[in-house]
Amino acid sequence: MPSERCDVVIVGGGHNGLVCAAYLARAGLRVTVLEARGVVGGAVVTEEFHPGFRNSGAAYTVSLLNPKVIADLELARHGLRIIERKVANFLPSEDGRWLLTGPGRTQEEVAKFSARDAARLDDYGRQLDLFADVLRELVLVTPPNLPSGGLRQALPELVRAAKLAGRLRHLDLAALRELLRLFAISAGDYLDQWFESDPIKAVFGFDSIVGNYASPYTPGSAYVLLHHVFGETNGKKGVWGHAVGGMGAITQSMARSAEARGALIRVNAPVREVLVEHGRAVGVLTVAGEELRARTVVSNLNPHLFFTKLVPESALPPDFLGHMRQWRNGSGSFHVNVALSELPNFTCLPGTGDHLTGGIIMAPTLGYMEQAYFDARTHGWSRRPIVEMLIPSTLDDSLAPRGKHVASLFCQHVAPKLPEGFPGGSSWDAHREEVADLMIATVNQHAPNFKASVLGRRILSPLDLERTFGLTGGDIFHGALAIDQLFSARPALGFGNYRTPVKGLYMCGSGTHPGGGVTGAPGHNAAREILSDRKA
Repeated sequence: MPSERCDVVIVGGGHNGLVCAAYLARAGLRVTVLEARGVVGGAVVTEEFHPGFRNSGAAYTVSLLNPKVIADLELARHGLRIIERKVANFLPSEDGRWLLTGPGRTQEEVAKFSARDAARLDDYGRQLDLFADVLRELVLVTPPNLPSGGLRQALPELVRAAKLAGRLRHLDLAALRELLRLFAISAGDYLDQWFESDPIKAVFGFDSIVGNYASPYTPGSAYVLLHHVFGETNGKKGVWGHAVGGMGAITQSMARSAEARGALIRVNAPVREVLVEHGRAVGVLTVAGEELRARTVVSNLNPHLFFTKLVPESALPPDFLGHMRQWRNGSGSFHVNVALSELPNFTCLPGTGDHLTGGIIMAPTLGYMEQAYFDARTHGWSRRPIVEMLIPSTLDDSLAPRGKHVASLFCQHVAPKLPEGFPGGSSWDAHREEVADLMIATVNQHAPNFKASVLGRRILSPLDLERTFGLTGGDIFHGALAIDQLFSARPALGFGNYRTPVKGLYMCGSGTHPGGGVTGAPGHNAAREILSDRKA
Protein backbone atom coordinates (compact mmCIF):
# COMPACT_ATOMS: atom_id res chain seq x y z
CA MET A 1 0.00 0.00 0.00
CA PRO A 2 1.24 3.57 -0.60
CA SER A 3 2.79 5.42 2.33
CA GLU A 4 1.44 8.52 4.05
CA ARG A 5 3.39 11.19 5.87
CA CYS A 6 2.90 13.19 9.06
CA ASP A 7 5.12 14.78 11.72
CA VAL A 8 4.19 12.43 14.56
CA VAL A 9 2.50 9.05 14.70
CA ILE A 10 1.27 7.84 18.09
CA VAL A 11 0.76 4.11 18.59
CA GLY A 12 -2.23 3.58 20.89
CA GLY A 13 -5.24 5.83 21.42
CA GLY A 14 -5.47 5.45 25.19
CA HIS A 15 -5.78 8.51 27.37
CA ASN A 16 -2.06 9.32 27.48
CA GLY A 17 -1.75 8.97 23.71
CA LEU A 18 -4.64 11.40 23.27
CA VAL A 19 -3.13 13.88 25.74
CA CYS A 20 0.22 13.72 23.96
CA ALA A 21 -1.52 14.20 20.61
CA ALA A 22 -3.44 17.24 21.83
CA TYR A 23 -0.31 19.00 23.10
CA LEU A 24 1.71 18.23 19.96
CA ALA A 25 -1.11 19.28 17.65
CA ARG A 26 -1.50 22.50 19.61
CA ALA A 27 2.16 23.19 18.81
CA GLY A 28 1.36 22.96 15.11
CA LEU A 29 2.55 19.43 14.35
CA ARG A 30 0.66 17.06 12.07
CA VAL A 31 -0.24 14.20 14.42
CA THR A 32 -1.87 10.86 13.64
CA VAL A 33 -3.05 8.53 16.42
CA LEU A 34 -3.50 4.84 15.56
CA GLU A 35 -5.82 2.83 17.82
CA ALA A 36 -6.17 -0.92 17.38
CA ARG A 37 -9.73 -1.15 18.73
CA GLY A 38 -12.87 0.20 17.12
CA VAL A 39 -13.28 2.81 19.85
CA VAL A 40 -10.79 5.39 21.05
CA GLY A 41 -9.74 5.50 24.70
CA GLY A 42 -7.79 2.31 25.37
CA ALA A 43 -8.75 1.01 28.81
CA VAL A 44 -10.61 4.25 29.61
CA VAL A 45 -13.86 3.64 27.74
CA THR A 46 -17.59 3.36 28.35
CA GLU A 47 -19.30 0.48 26.54
CA GLU A 48 -22.68 -1.19 26.50
CA PHE A 49 -22.29 -4.66 28.01
CA HIS A 50 -25.99 -5.59 28.34
CA PRO A 51 -28.91 -4.10 26.38
CA GLY A 52 -29.50 -0.61 27.76
CA PHE A 53 -26.69 -0.83 30.34
CA ARG A 54 -23.35 0.98 29.92
CA ASN A 55 -20.36 1.10 32.20
CA SER A 56 -16.65 1.81 32.26
CA GLY A 57 -14.38 -0.96 31.03
CA ALA A 58 -11.08 -1.37 32.85
CA ALA A 59 -10.61 2.06 34.47
CA TYR A 60 -13.61 2.75 36.66
CA THR A 61 -13.19 5.88 38.80
CA VAL A 62 -11.46 9.27 38.60
CA SER A 63 -9.26 11.32 40.90
CA LEU A 64 -5.70 11.21 39.56
CA LEU A 65 -6.51 13.07 36.31
CA ASN A 66 -4.14 16.01 36.45
CA PRO A 67 -5.80 19.45 36.79
CA LYS A 68 -3.28 21.07 34.43
CA VAL A 69 -4.18 18.54 31.73
CA ILE A 70 -7.87 19.19 32.32
CA ALA A 71 -7.32 22.94 31.96
CA ASP A 72 -4.84 22.89 29.05
CA LEU A 73 -7.01 20.55 26.96
CA GLU A 74 -10.20 22.41 27.95
CA LEU A 75 -11.85 19.10 28.76
CA ALA A 76 -14.86 20.73 30.40
CA ARG A 77 -15.54 22.68 27.21
CA HIS A 78 -15.31 19.41 25.31
CA GLY A 79 -17.94 17.76 27.49
CA LEU A 80 -16.23 16.40 30.62
CA ARG A 81 -18.12 16.73 33.90
CA ILE A 82 -17.04 15.02 37.10
CA ILE A 83 -19.36 14.42 40.06
CA GLU A 84 -17.89 13.83 43.50
CA ARG A 85 -18.86 10.75 45.48
CA LYS A 86 -21.09 11.53 48.45
CA VAL A 87 -18.86 9.31 50.57
CA ALA A 88 -15.36 8.05 49.89
CA ASN A 89 -15.73 4.46 51.04
CA PHE A 90 -18.17 2.09 52.72
CA LEU A 91 -16.76 -0.99 54.44
CA PRO A 92 -18.96 -3.68 56.04
CA SER A 93 -17.07 -5.07 59.05
CA GLU A 94 -16.91 -8.67 60.24
CA ASP A 95 -18.98 -8.01 63.38
CA GLY A 96 -22.01 -6.64 61.52
CA ARG A 97 -21.08 -2.97 61.86
CA TRP A 98 -19.84 -0.67 59.09
CA LEU A 99 -17.45 2.17 58.44
CA LEU A 100 -18.12 5.18 56.21
CA THR A 101 -15.32 7.55 55.25
CA GLY A 102 -15.41 10.94 53.59
CA PRO A 103 -15.16 14.65 54.34
CA GLY A 104 -16.86 15.44 57.63
CA ARG A 105 -17.61 11.78 58.39
CA THR A 106 -14.46 9.78 58.96
CA GLN A 107 -13.52 10.81 62.48
CA GLU A 108 -16.95 10.17 64.01
CA GLU A 109 -17.24 6.86 62.15
CA VAL A 110 -13.80 5.64 63.25
CA ALA A 111 -14.62 6.54 66.86
CA LYS A 112 -17.24 3.76 66.79
CA PHE A 113 -14.32 1.33 66.66
CA SER A 114 -11.51 3.20 68.43
CA ALA A 115 -11.42 6.60 70.11
CA ARG A 116 -7.60 6.44 69.93
CA ASP A 117 -7.69 5.96 66.15
CA ALA A 118 -10.18 8.79 65.71
CA ALA A 119 -7.85 11.10 67.62
CA ARG A 120 -4.89 10.14 65.40
CA LEU A 121 -6.66 10.67 62.07
CA ASP A 122 -5.75 14.34 61.72
CA ASP A 123 -2.05 13.71 62.30
CA TYR A 124 -2.10 10.78 59.86
CA GLY A 125 -3.89 12.90 57.28
CA ARG A 126 -1.45 15.80 57.66
CA GLN A 127 1.56 13.53 57.14
CA LEU A 128 0.04 11.77 54.16
CA ASP A 129 -1.03 15.09 52.64
CA LEU A 130 2.54 16.37 53.02
CA PHE A 131 3.88 13.41 51.08
CA ALA A 132 1.05 13.50 48.55
CA ASP A 133 1.93 17.14 47.85
CA VAL A 134 5.49 16.01 47.05
CA LEU A 135 4.12 13.54 44.50
CA ARG A 136 1.84 16.22 43.04
CA GLU A 137 4.91 18.38 42.46
CA LEU A 138 6.79 15.53 40.80
CA VAL A 139 3.98 14.24 38.57
CA LEU A 140 4.64 16.75 35.77
CA VAL A 141 8.43 16.64 36.14
CA THR A 142 10.68 14.70 33.79
CA PRO A 143 12.86 12.53 36.03
CA PRO A 144 16.63 13.08 36.01
CA ASN A 145 18.12 10.65 33.54
CA LEU A 146 21.25 8.53 33.89
CA PRO A 147 23.04 9.17 30.61
CA SER A 148 26.08 7.49 29.22
CA GLY A 149 28.89 9.70 27.99
CA GLY A 150 30.76 12.64 29.42
CA LEU A 151 30.00 15.89 31.21
CA ARG A 152 28.12 17.35 28.25
CA GLN A 153 25.46 14.66 28.54
CA ALA A 154 25.47 14.63 32.34
CA LEU A 155 25.29 18.37 32.99
CA PRO A 156 21.61 18.91 31.98
CA GLU A 157 20.63 15.95 34.18
CA LEU A 158 22.59 17.33 37.12
CA VAL A 159 20.73 20.62 36.71
CA ARG A 160 17.43 18.71 36.57
CA ALA A 161 18.37 16.82 39.76
CA ALA A 162 19.24 20.09 41.51
CA LYS A 163 15.84 21.55 40.60
CA LEU A 164 14.20 18.40 41.89
CA ALA A 165 16.06 18.72 45.20
CA GLY A 166 14.79 22.29 45.41
CA ARG A 167 11.22 21.04 45.29
CA LEU A 168 11.87 19.05 48.47
CA ARG A 169 13.47 21.83 50.50
CA HIS A 170 10.23 22.51 52.41
CA LEU A 171 10.52 19.06 54.03
CA ASP A 172 12.58 18.87 57.22
CA LEU A 173 15.00 16.02 57.84
CA ALA A 174 12.49 13.95 59.81
CA ALA A 175 9.93 14.23 57.03
CA LEU A 176 12.52 13.26 54.41
CA ARG A 177 13.44 10.18 56.45
CA GLU A 178 9.79 9.18 56.69
CA LEU A 179 9.21 9.76 52.97
CA LEU A 180 12.21 7.58 52.12
CA ARG A 181 10.90 4.89 54.46
CA LEU A 182 7.51 4.95 52.74
CA PHE A 183 9.13 3.85 49.48
CA ALA A 184 10.51 0.73 51.15
CA ILE A 185 8.16 -0.48 53.89
CA SER A 186 4.79 -2.20 53.65
CA ALA A 187 1.46 -0.44 53.93
CA GLY A 188 0.49 -2.86 56.69
CA ASP A 189 3.50 -1.97 58.82
CA TYR A 190 2.90 1.73 58.22
CA LEU A 191 -0.79 1.55 59.15
CA ASP A 192 -0.15 -0.68 62.17
CA GLN A 193 2.08 2.09 63.53
CA TRP A 194 -0.79 4.56 63.31
CA PHE A 195 -3.97 2.65 64.10
CA GLU A 196 -5.31 -0.25 66.14
CA SER A 197 -8.78 -0.92 64.66
CA ASP A 198 -9.21 -3.17 61.64
CA PRO A 199 -11.80 -1.23 59.60
CA ILE A 200 -9.82 1.99 59.17
CA LYS A 201 -6.63 0.05 58.40
CA ALA A 202 -8.56 -1.96 55.80
CA VAL A 203 -10.01 1.14 54.10
CA PHE A 204 -6.62 2.83 53.87
CA GLY A 205 -4.75 -0.39 53.17
CA PHE A 206 -6.96 -1.34 50.26
CA ASP A 207 -5.25 1.35 48.16
CA SER A 208 -1.94 -0.48 48.64
CA ILE A 209 -3.12 -3.61 46.83
CA VAL A 210 -5.19 -2.03 44.06
CA GLY A 211 -3.46 -3.13 40.88
CA ASN A 212 -0.64 -4.49 43.03
CA TYR A 213 -0.34 -8.28 43.13
CA ALA A 214 1.03 -8.35 46.66
CA SER A 215 0.09 -8.57 50.31
CA PRO A 216 -0.47 -5.28 52.15
CA TYR A 217 2.51 -6.46 54.21
CA THR A 218 4.78 -6.73 51.15
CA PRO A 219 7.68 -4.23 51.34
CA GLY A 220 7.07 -1.35 48.94
CA SER A 221 3.27 -1.50 49.15
CA ALA A 222 3.22 1.71 51.23
CA TYR A 223 4.25 3.60 48.08
CA VAL A 224 1.34 2.11 46.14
CA LEU A 225 -0.95 3.43 48.90
CA LEU A 226 0.63 6.87 48.50
CA HIS A 227 0.31 6.69 44.71
CA HIS A 228 -3.48 6.51 45.08
CA VAL A 229 -3.86 9.59 47.30
CA PHE A 230 -2.18 12.38 45.32
CA GLY A 231 -5.23 13.02 43.15
CA GLU A 232 -8.04 15.54 43.39
CA THR A 233 -11.52 16.13 42.01
CA ASN A 234 -12.91 19.56 41.18
CA GLY A 235 -10.01 21.16 43.07
CA LYS A 236 -10.51 19.08 46.23
CA LYS A 237 -7.44 17.07 47.17
CA GLY A 238 -7.83 13.36 47.83
CA VAL A 239 -11.46 13.30 46.63
CA TRP A 240 -12.67 10.63 44.18
CA GLY A 241 -15.37 11.19 41.60
CA HIS A 242 -17.36 9.85 38.70
CA ALA A 243 -17.16 11.08 35.11
CA VAL A 244 -20.70 11.62 33.85
CA GLY A 245 -21.18 9.13 31.03
CA GLY A 246 -18.55 6.80 32.49
CA MET A 247 -14.78 6.87 32.17
CA GLY A 248 -15.13 6.97 28.40
CA ALA A 249 -16.34 10.56 28.78
CA ILE A 250 -12.77 11.46 29.73
CA THR A 251 -11.18 10.04 26.60
CA GLN A 252 -13.98 11.25 24.36
CA SER A 253 -13.38 14.80 25.58
CA MET A 254 -9.62 14.30 25.09
CA ALA A 255 -10.22 13.05 21.54
CA ARG A 256 -12.40 16.06 20.75
CA SER A 257 -9.73 18.36 22.17
CA ALA A 258 -6.98 16.72 20.08
CA GLU A 259 -9.09 16.80 16.91
CA ALA A 260 -10.00 20.45 17.48
CA ARG A 261 -6.27 21.18 17.44
CA GLY A 262 -5.81 19.28 14.18
CA ALA A 263 -4.85 15.75 15.26
CA LEU A 264 -6.10 12.83 13.17
CA ILE A 265 -7.39 9.83 15.17
CA ARG A 266 -7.87 6.50 13.41
CA VAL A 267 -9.51 3.45 14.99
CA ASN A 268 -9.31 -0.18 13.80
CA ALA A 269 -5.70 0.55 12.88
CA PRO A 270 -3.42 -1.86 14.78
CA VAL A 271 0.32 -1.44 14.22
CA ARG A 272 2.46 -4.39 13.19
CA GLU A 273 5.93 -2.86 13.37
CA VAL A 274 7.90 0.31 13.96
CA LEU A 275 9.98 1.17 10.90
CA VAL A 276 13.64 1.82 11.76
CA GLU A 277 16.20 2.98 9.21
CA HIS A 278 19.86 3.73 10.02
CA GLY A 279 19.12 3.66 13.75
CA ARG A 280 16.17 6.05 13.57
CA ALA A 281 12.41 5.50 13.76
CA VAL A 282 10.85 6.72 10.51
CA GLY A 283 7.25 5.52 10.85
CA VAL A 284 5.10 2.44 11.35
CA LEU A 285 3.63 -0.41 9.33
CA THR A 286 0.03 -1.31 10.15
CA VAL A 287 -1.41 -4.81 10.25
CA ALA A 288 -3.31 -3.90 7.08
CA GLY A 289 0.01 -3.26 5.32
CA GLU A 290 -0.18 0.53 5.27
CA GLU A 291 3.06 2.42 5.75
CA LEU A 292 2.83 5.67 7.69
CA ARG A 293 6.03 7.73 7.64
CA ALA A 294 6.81 10.23 10.39
CA ARG A 295 9.80 12.01 11.84
CA THR A 296 8.66 11.06 15.35
CA VAL A 297 7.03 7.84 16.60
CA VAL A 298 5.48 7.69 20.06
CA SER A 299 4.34 4.57 21.93
CA ASN A 300 1.43 4.61 24.37
CA LEU A 301 1.69 0.84 24.90
CA ASN A 302 3.00 -1.28 27.76
CA PRO A 303 6.83 -1.18 27.43
CA HIS A 304 7.15 -4.98 27.45
CA LEU A 305 4.57 -5.37 24.69
CA PHE A 306 5.97 -2.54 22.59
CA PHE A 307 9.66 -3.35 22.67
CA THR A 308 9.35 -7.14 22.42
CA LYS A 309 6.65 -7.21 19.73
CA LEU A 310 6.70 -4.03 17.64
CA VAL A 311 10.29 -2.77 17.56
CA PRO A 312 12.83 -4.75 15.48
CA GLU A 313 15.18 -6.62 17.81
CA SER A 314 18.18 -5.45 15.80
CA ALA A 315 17.33 -1.81 16.56
CA LEU A 316 17.65 -2.21 20.35
CA PRO A 317 20.75 -2.64 22.53
CA PRO A 318 20.78 -6.22 23.93
CA ASP A 319 20.84 -5.05 27.56
CA PHE A 320 17.83 -2.77 27.05
CA LEU A 321 15.86 -5.48 25.24
CA GLY A 322 16.73 -7.95 27.98
CA HIS A 323 15.45 -5.49 30.58
CA MET A 324 12.18 -5.03 28.70
CA ARG A 325 11.72 -8.79 28.48
CA GLN A 326 11.97 -8.90 32.27
CA TRP A 327 9.66 -5.90 32.83
CA ARG A 328 7.34 -6.99 35.64
CA ASN A 329 3.65 -6.98 34.81
CA GLY A 330 0.60 -8.51 36.41
CA SER A 331 -1.66 -6.62 38.81
CA GLY A 332 -3.89 -9.51 39.90
CA SER A 333 -7.10 -7.69 38.93
CA PHE A 334 -10.37 -9.23 37.77
CA HIS A 335 -13.31 -7.07 36.62
CA VAL A 336 -17.00 -7.88 36.46
CA ASN A 337 -19.55 -5.34 35.20
CA VAL A 338 -23.11 -6.19 36.21
CA ALA A 339 -26.53 -4.93 35.15
CA LEU A 340 -28.86 -4.78 38.17
CA SER A 341 -32.64 -4.82 38.51
CA GLU A 342 -32.33 -3.11 41.91
CA LEU A 343 -29.74 -1.69 44.27
CA PRO A 344 -27.97 -4.02 46.69
CA ASN A 345 -29.44 -4.07 50.19
CA PHE A 346 -26.65 -4.49 52.73
CA THR A 347 -27.43 -6.42 55.89
CA CYS A 348 -25.32 -4.13 58.07
CA LEU A 349 -26.82 -0.92 56.62
CA PRO A 350 -30.15 -1.67 54.89
CA GLY A 351 -31.82 0.54 52.33
CA THR A 352 -30.55 3.17 49.94
CA GLY A 353 -28.32 6.05 50.91
CA ASP A 354 -25.03 7.83 50.45
CA HIS A 355 -23.10 4.66 51.27
CA LEU A 356 -24.01 3.26 47.84
CA THR A 357 -22.28 6.15 46.03
CA GLY A 358 -18.81 5.39 47.36
CA GLY A 359 -16.29 2.63 46.90
CA ILE A 360 -17.77 -0.38 48.71
CA ILE A 361 -14.87 -2.45 50.03
CA MET A 362 -15.52 -6.08 50.89
CA ALA A 363 -12.24 -6.94 52.61
CA PRO A 364 -12.63 -6.26 56.34
CA THR A 365 -9.02 -6.54 57.56
CA LEU A 366 -5.44 -6.37 56.37
CA GLY A 367 -5.11 -10.02 57.39
CA TYR A 368 -8.00 -10.90 55.07
CA MET A 369 -6.19 -9.15 52.21
CA GLU A 370 -2.95 -10.93 52.97
CA GLN A 371 -4.67 -14.33 52.98
CA ALA A 372 -6.32 -13.46 49.66
CA TYR A 373 -2.86 -12.93 48.20
CA PHE A 374 -1.56 -16.20 49.64
CA ASP A 375 -4.60 -18.01 48.19
CA ALA A 376 -4.01 -16.54 44.75
CA ARG A 377 -0.37 -17.56 44.81
CA THR A 378 -1.31 -21.10 45.88
CA HIS A 379 -4.67 -21.72 44.20
CA GLY A 380 -4.84 -19.24 41.31
CA TRP A 381 -7.38 -16.94 42.94
CA SER A 382 -8.45 -15.95 46.43
CA ARG A 383 -11.07 -18.20 47.99
CA ARG A 384 -12.35 -15.21 49.98
CA PRO A 385 -11.82 -12.46 47.39
CA ILE A 386 -11.19 -8.77 47.82
CA VAL A 387 -14.01 -6.93 46.04
CA GLU A 388 -14.51 -3.21 45.62
CA MET A 389 -17.92 -2.39 44.16
CA LEU A 390 -18.87 0.92 42.62
CA ILE A 391 -22.43 1.71 41.55
CA PRO A 392 -21.96 4.76 39.29
CA SER A 393 -25.64 4.85 38.33
CA THR A 394 -26.38 6.19 41.84
CA LEU A 395 -24.69 9.38 40.63
CA ASP A 396 -25.31 9.15 36.87
CA ASP A 397 -28.69 7.91 35.62
CA SER A 398 -27.50 7.92 31.98
CA LEU A 399 -25.84 4.53 32.41
CA ALA A 400 -28.91 2.32 32.96
CA PRO A 401 -32.64 2.24 32.21
CA ARG A 402 -34.88 4.10 34.63
CA GLY A 403 -35.04 2.38 38.02
CA LYS A 404 -32.17 0.02 37.22
CA HIS A 405 -28.44 0.22 37.89
CA VAL A 406 -24.95 -0.80 36.84
CA ALA A 407 -22.14 -1.82 39.12
CA SER A 408 -18.47 -2.61 38.63
CA LEU A 409 -16.78 -5.26 40.74
CA PHE A 410 -13.07 -4.53 40.84
CA CYS A 411 -11.60 -7.68 42.34
CA GLN A 412 -8.19 -8.59 43.79
CA HIS A 413 -6.38 -11.08 44.02
CA VAL A 414 -6.17 -13.46 41.10
CA ALA A 415 -3.01 -14.85 39.52
CA PRO A 416 -2.17 -12.82 36.40
CA LYS A 417 -1.28 -16.09 34.70
CA LEU A 418 -2.37 -19.50 35.94
CA PRO A 419 0.47 -22.01 36.28
CA GLU A 420 1.00 -24.72 33.72
CA GLY A 421 -0.86 -27.89 34.61
CA PHE A 422 -3.45 -25.99 36.65
CA PRO A 423 -6.47 -28.23 37.41
CA GLY A 424 -9.11 -27.69 34.75
CA GLY A 425 -6.64 -25.98 32.42
CA SER A 426 -4.12 -23.18 32.73
CA SER A 427 -6.02 -20.65 30.59
CA TRP A 428 -8.22 -18.07 32.27
CA ASP A 429 -10.84 -18.88 29.63
CA ALA A 430 -11.52 -22.12 31.51
CA HIS A 431 -12.11 -20.41 34.87
CA ARG A 432 -13.46 -16.91 34.26
CA GLU A 433 -17.15 -17.85 34.79
CA GLU A 434 -16.36 -19.75 37.99
CA VAL A 435 -14.40 -16.83 39.44
CA ALA A 436 -17.07 -14.30 38.41
CA ASP A 437 -19.64 -16.44 40.24
CA LEU A 438 -17.40 -16.32 43.32
CA MET A 439 -17.13 -12.53 43.14
CA ILE A 440 -20.90 -12.15 42.92
CA ALA A 441 -21.37 -14.63 45.78
CA THR A 442 -18.93 -12.59 47.88
CA VAL A 443 -21.06 -9.48 47.44
CA ASN A 444 -24.19 -11.54 48.12
CA GLN A 445 -22.85 -12.47 51.55
CA HIS A 446 -23.10 -8.79 52.51
CA ALA A 447 -26.17 -7.89 50.41
CA PRO A 448 -28.40 -11.00 50.10
CA ASN A 449 -30.51 -9.60 47.24
CA PHE A 450 -27.51 -8.98 45.01
CA LYS A 451 -27.17 -12.27 43.12
CA ALA A 452 -30.86 -12.39 42.22
CA SER A 453 -30.73 -8.80 40.94
CA VAL A 454 -28.03 -9.49 38.33
CA LEU A 455 -29.57 -9.24 34.83
CA GLY A 456 -26.36 -9.53 32.85
CA ARG A 457 -22.62 -9.30 33.26
CA ARG A 458 -19.35 -8.72 31.44
CA ILE A 459 -16.27 -10.53 32.72
CA LEU A 460 -12.72 -9.29 32.26
CA SER A 461 -10.15 -11.77 33.54
CA PRO A 462 -6.44 -10.88 33.40
CA LEU A 463 -6.31 -12.61 30.02
CA ASP A 464 -9.36 -10.66 28.80
CA LEU A 465 -7.73 -7.41 29.93
CA GLU A 466 -4.62 -8.31 27.96
CA ARG A 467 -6.47 -9.33 24.80
CA THR A 468 -8.97 -6.48 24.87
CA PHE A 469 -6.92 -3.52 26.07
CA GLY A 470 -3.29 -4.60 25.62
CA LEU A 471 -2.76 -4.73 29.41
CA THR A 472 0.00 -7.32 29.55
CA GLY A 473 -0.74 -9.84 32.30
CA GLY A 474 -3.87 -7.81 33.06
CA ASP A 475 -1.63 -5.08 34.50
CA ILE A 476 -3.68 -1.90 34.81
CA PHE A 477 -0.53 0.16 35.48
CA HIS A 478 1.55 -0.99 32.45
CA GLY A 479 4.09 -2.39 34.92
CA ALA A 480 4.43 -2.91 38.65
CA LEU A 481 4.83 0.22 40.79
CA ALA A 482 7.94 -1.15 42.49
CA ILE A 483 10.97 0.88 43.50
CA ASP A 484 13.05 -0.54 40.61
CA GLN A 485 10.32 0.45 38.13
CA LEU A 486 9.64 4.02 39.29
CA PHE A 487 10.78 7.54 38.45
CA SER A 488 14.14 7.52 36.61
CA ALA A 489 13.94 3.71 36.34
CA ARG A 490 10.55 3.72 34.60
CA PRO A 491 10.87 1.91 32.29
CA ALA A 492 14.70 1.70 32.51
CA LEU A 493 17.61 3.66 33.94
CA GLY A 494 19.02 5.77 31.15
CA PHE A 495 15.60 6.07 29.49
CA GLY A 496 13.40 7.47 32.23
CA ASN A 497 12.89 10.71 30.28
CA TYR A 498 10.34 9.42 27.71
CA ARG A 499 13.08 8.74 25.15
CA THR A 500 14.29 5.32 23.94
CA PRO A 501 17.52 3.87 22.50
CA VAL A 502 16.11 4.51 19.02
CA LYS A 503 16.35 8.09 17.78
CA GLY A 504 12.97 9.60 17.03
CA LEU A 505 11.17 6.97 19.13
CA TYR A 506 9.47 8.06 22.37
CA MET A 507 7.18 6.65 25.09
CA CYS A 508 4.12 8.41 26.53
CA GLY A 509 2.20 5.65 28.35
CA SER A 510 1.76 4.55 31.95
CA GLY A 511 4.97 2.52 31.70
CA THR A 512 6.76 5.86 32.12
CA HIS A 513 6.81 8.31 35.04
CA PRO A 514 4.62 8.81 37.07
CA GLY A 515 3.09 5.40 36.35
CA GLY A 516 -0.42 4.03 36.23
CA GLY A 517 -3.80 5.55 36.85
CA VAL A 518 -5.81 7.92 34.67
CA THR A 519 -3.51 10.91 35.13
CA GLY A 520 -2.63 12.15 31.64
CA ALA A 521 0.76 13.11 33.08
CA PRO A 522 2.93 10.77 30.96
CA GLY A 523 1.30 12.11 27.80
CA HIS A 524 1.81 15.70 28.97
CA ASN A 525 5.46 15.14 29.90
CA ALA A 526 6.34 13.18 26.77
CA ALA A 527 4.91 15.93 24.55
CA ARG A 528 7.07 18.49 26.34
CA GLU A 529 10.23 16.43 25.76
CA ILE A 530 9.37 15.80 22.10
CA LEU A 531 8.84 19.51 21.48
CA SER A 532 12.07 20.31 23.32
CA ASP A 533 14.02 17.94 21.07
CA ARG A 534 12.46 19.39 17.94
CA LYS A 535 13.47 22.90 18.99
CA ALA A 536 17.00 21.70 19.72
